[in-house]
Amino acid sequence: MKFYMTPGSCSTGIHILLEEVGLVFEAHVLNLPRGDHLRPDYLAINPHGTIPTLLRDDGTALTDFVGIATWLAQNHPRRKLLPEDPALAEEAGAILDFCTRHIHGEGFRRVFTPERYAGDREATIAEGRAIAAAAFEAMNSVLAGRDYAVGAFSIADAALFYVEFWADKTGMTLPPNCATHYQRMKKRPAVAQVLAEEGYR
Repeated sequence: MKFYMTPGSCSTGIHILLEEVGLVFEAHVLNLPRGDHLRPDYLAINPHGTIPTLLRDDGTALTDFVGIATWLAQNHPRRKLLPEDPALAEEAGAILDFCTRHIHGEGFRRVFTPERYAGDREATIAEGRAIAAAAFEAMNSVLAGRDYAVGAFSIADAALFYVEFWADKTGMTLPPNCATHYQRMKKRPAVAQVLAEEGYR
């Protein structure tokens, strides 16, 4: 398999899941500021020009975080990336969606790419940070009394980790349970390995 990623981006969460599962893959690093994601050869694989992309052995590509994470969980059940309990599995999916589409899509997208939005740049960034901060408060309540998002490690934690990572790197203060979750995640061998491989300590 071929994994198209950018260090420190949302693809870090998928990188973690690939290491947790123990899959063998080729990593292809895309330089987003240079426009690697818009090259014709990459667009032939992922017409959306987004990351991450997982090109599977059969030649088909998965081109979004939720799709890749769900496929990994469903095709490697022994790794228990989703709880066996249907209610908890549903909750993990909801948290995965909340992290990727709301904290990332509504919050950090404004922080990192304010030019996509009409209005004042600084106001857009401030709005994005406020959206993310409120979302982390919601996750703080979810994490109360839990080591991980739904009790045991799951695909939801990989998504939560990468937005917590962004919060850390942009000077946001995580609420207590999120901060504890973030530090717990960093101690997982797969996470430590990924951060080292991507140039972070």
